[in-house]
Amino acid sequence: MEEQQITKHGTTTIGLVCKDGLVLAADRRATAGNYIVDKSAKKIYELTDNLAVTIAGVASDAQLLIKLIKAELNLVRIRNTREVTVREAANLLARIVYQNIRKMSLIPGISHFILGGKDSKGTHIYEIYPDGTLSYIKDFISSGSGSVMVFGVLETLYEENMSLEDGVKLAVKGLNAAMQRDSASGSGIDVMTITSKGIKRVISQELKGKIEI
Repeated sequence: MEEQQITKHGTTTIGLVCKDGLVLAADRRATAGNYIVDKSAKKIYELTDNLAVTIAGVASDAQLLIKLIKAELNLVRIRNTREVTVREAANLLARIVYQNIRKMSLIPGISHFILGGKDSKGTHIYEIYPDGTLSYIKDFISSGSGSVMVFGVLETLYEENMSLEDGVKLAVKGLNAAMQRDSASGSGIDVMTITSKGIKRVISQELKGKIEI
């Protein structure tokens, strides 16, 4: 059981760029092989009051990297007496991921992040790929085992300059498509928005699969 906890994975995460902000969404299921080890896994983390990130991949590595990037962001803020920009945060995280994936380990440190946030220039989304590649996202992105299903939904229904409300609805549709077909995604959903006012959790819902008679 301890090894399963270390290697648990299985995810669907989504990032959407909307007219008036960003949407980050994720399911709650974590798996080890075919076994569901966690039905309430946290996959969206607030890094600061203005930055949040989704995680996919090996949970132990992703959670450690979250702790490291939060510490680095605090150090930068203290040294520069200002909040970091979204781009600076994304570059910091990409560097940490790059170093992590190249360490020798019995368990590959695979982690995939979608980072969203706001700064003085507006709201922005970046993808940090498992090898440390950094990409600026102008419309939408998805990661994890359920992303194949999600991209079909987003490619069909996403519209440029869509409202934040419509973005939330589209993210839920994408998660639902993944949970219907990807066995490693499910158990619940979390959706956050990021606007000029900051981060807000708009949906936090558990999905119950019991049949009662």
